[in-house]
Amino acid sequence: MILVFKHFFYRNYVGLSLWPFIFLKNHKLKNDKELINHEKIHLRQQQELLILPFYIFYILEWLVRSVLYPDTYRAYQNLSFEREAYMNERKSDYLINRRPFSFMKYLFHK
Repeated sequence: MILVFKHFFYRNYVGLSLWPFIFLKNHKLKNDKELINHEKIHLRQQQELLILPFYIFYILEWLVRSVLYPDTYRAYQNLSFEREAYMNERKSDYLINRRPFSFMKYLFHK
């Protein structure tokens, strides 16, 4: 389910997935297929990690990446979950062919 909350987002962020919802900054973004696919990849990641462990893992990895990359946005971009989503958001069939726990291959590789 896609919901729109324009005052919910920080800076340039326009989408967020919190199982089972996708939150967007504005209604026009509902037509952005790459963004929606990116957020659906996150929903799949959340589902396979049974939701709560996903958020714990996400925060822990972000803390580690924040030490490695003093720029918090760069730390965010290097999270395994984000790297998987960004690298595959343009592939409309990605979720059909995606193997479980695919984010793991982005954990240590650039």
